[in-house]
This record gives sequence, C-alpha cells and structure tokens, in this order.
Amino acid sequence: MSNSYNVEKIESQSQHAQSHESPPTKGTTFIRTCFNGVNTLSGVGILSVPYALSKSGWLGLLVLVFVALLCFYTGLLLRRCMDSDPRIKSYPDIGQVAYGGKGRVMVSTFLYLELFFVAVEFLIMEGDNLHKLFPTENFDVFGIKFGGKQGFILMTGLVVLPTTWLKSLGVLAYVSAGGVMASVILVLAVLWGGTFDGIGFHERGELWNWSGLPTAISLFTFCYCGHAVFPTLCNSMKDKSQFPKVLVVCFILSTVSYGSMAIFGYLMFGEHLKSQVTLNLPTKNISSKIAICTTLINPITKYALIVSPIATAVEETFPFRESKSMSCLVRTCLVISTVLVALVVPYFGYVMAFIGAFLSITVSILLPCLCYLKIVIGFKKFRAEIMIILIILLIGTLVAVVGTYTALTDIIKEVQPK
Repeated sequence: MSNSYNVEKIESQSQHAQSHESPPTKGTTFIRTCFNGVNTLSGVGILSVPYALSKSGWLGLLVLVFVALLCFYTGLLLRRCMDSDPRIKSYPDIGQVAYGGKGRVMVSTFLYLELFFVAVEFLIMEGDNLHKLFPTENFDVFGIKFGGKQGFILMTGLVVLPTTWLKSLGVLAYVSAGGVMASVILVLAVLWGGTFDGIGFHERGELWNWSGLPTAISLFTFCYCGHAVFPTLCNSMKDKSQFPKVLVVCFILSTVSYGSMAIFGYLMFGEHLKSQVTLNLPTKNISSKIAICTTLINPITKYALIVSPIATAVEETFPFRESKSMSCLVRTCLVISTVLVALVVPYFGYVMAFIGAFLSITVSILLPCLCYLKIVIGFKKFRAEIMIILIILLIGTLVAVVGTYTALTDIIKEVQPK
C-alpha cells in the first residue's frame, strides 16, 4: 500500500470536511477565498464564547484578541513553510517535509482526533438544545429508559447515520456551506432577544478572574482551529501572494463575530451563562427559537463531512477497502463510538475546553512553530524570530498542559457519582 498516496487522499477529504464546503477549484478569487476562510473559522465555538468570557471576566476580550493574533501569526508560518517547498499541498505535507514520515503521522493523528471530538461535540450540542426545547421528553429503547438529553443524543446519532454511508459528500458539502450565514443569524437572534424580547443587557460581570483563565484560553483557541485548511485555501488561489491578506480579513471578521457574541451574552446573562448561550435563552421568544433551530440544523448537515476523513483512514487499513458493506460497517461503528462518548461525557463546555487545550493549541500553535523552526529557520538564522517562536512554544505548552488538566479535572468531577 502506498502510504503517501493514501494519506494525501485522506487529508484532501479532511480539509474539505473542516472547511464545511465543496472542494476549492483552481484559481479561486480573493473574495471567495475570504468567504471560505471565514466559513472555516466560524463554527460551534461561537456558542461558547460568552461562557468563556464569563470564566475570564471582561479582560478576557483582550485574551480573545491575543489568541486571534497568535493564530494569525502561526497561519503565516504555515504559509512560509509552503513557500519553502513546492511539494507541500496540505498540513500533513508540512509535517512530512519537516520531520519525515513520523511528522506526517503526528500531524494527521492530531487532526483526526480533533475531528472525532468535534463530531462528539455536535451530538452533545444537539442533545442539549433539543432538551431545551422539549424538557419533559423521555425515551424508552428496548425497555431501557433514557433521560431527555441522552435520548436526543441517541436520536441524533440515528438521524446522521445514513448520511455517513454516502461516499460522495458533494451535496452535503454544498448544504453545509451556509456556516457563515448561520453564525450571523445566531448573533443577530441573540442581539434581538436582548434588545426587543425583554431579556435586556443588565449584567455587569467582573473585570478579571484568574481561576477561569485556562478554560477561557482553551475555548478561545478552539474558535480559531482552522489551520488544517489554510494550505488548501492558499493553493486554491489565483494569486497566492494575497493569502496573508486573506488571513487578515478572515481573522478580523471572525474576531468581530466572536467578540460581539461574547459581549452580548455576558451582558445578558453574566455569571449565569451556560456552556452554550442558547441554553440561557427563554424558549417562548421567537428570537430564541430561531437561534436554537439555527444551532440544531448545522451539526446535522456537517456531521458526515467531519467523520468522513476518519472513516476513510480506517477503511484504507482493511484489505476489502472497496467493499460498500465494509465501508458502512466502519462508518456505523464510528457513529456508535461518538454517540457513546457523548453519552458518557455529555458536557459541552468541558469537552470543548479539552479539545481547545490539548488538540487545537497543538494543531494551531505548537505544530506550526515546530515545523517552521525545522523547515525555514533550519537554514536561515533569524535570532529575534527564533526567540519569539520559542516564547510562543513555551507559553503554548504551558497553557496546553494547564488547560488540559483543568478540562479533564472538570470532566472527572462531573462524571463521578455525587
């Protein structure tokens, strides 16, 4: 089996899944690339930025901007790595050029883990918001009774299962390309609820909270985990020299969106914010129903795109990789595994903090710096930049360790019987 060919094929699908739309064509314009980039960065993280701000306090907005600048800079580092070798077409290619086959495997592993847990987050989100709409609903499956939230997670798994059997995800990719519009609608619905539906903006919050900082940074980093797609976006452009400008536009628009949602949510609900701002909204209001329904639709359309690269990677290890029945079996087992994880750890905020600390910081901050040091600075000595990157690596590692420990501690406390 040709490992290089298989991984390139898998990673191509991975990038399409994370960008939430169909594969980019050659000669993409600047405007379209900006749209693709914003679509990549606009995800489920927007639901949790108010919660993250409530953890850190108002100065957390500065942390959000700092994380955005840091991820923007590491995006530029990936671009420079690509400039050093014309063979580089994807993020795993960068890992291979930097550290050989082990580098490719390392990058791919973190990308697949991130995709798996994002799929788990989709299921948890569906369970939370459906339970919000139908709080008294219970389920009885083969004599086993499930609470509303767990039952809705199971139901969502059954709904998305057939979509994962589709080998061609072009239609799903086209449908899920409305991610940017969905984020805009969500922000406007929350703003409308606070302005016209009687919720108001009366909470003052607190200025700073050191204890909640690790969780806040982890959640903020999750919001900017689009680095796996950046090489694809760059290669798709007519004029690749404009890619840094694309990153500027994407990060500014995304930060404005995230910052607006964080401010609106914190002013509306203060310290009472839940892991998803939609869970705080009163369901009697039309604006709340719009916000929740917008939240519910996106994960269902995107789930298959997210898990497809993982399924393909598993299928390539089997001798009967062309068998449709084997493919369906692999994808069914994958859906079951994500459902089980979502049932065992149904804590949206804590799971997102874990993804942000352990996976997103690694993929979006640590790996770009490590690859850049090896590929570019390996033969060009820039002492000032080396010091900056080493400081970023030190801070990133510290935040990743503390954030992962905090998230796992919070999850363990919730899982343990009280």
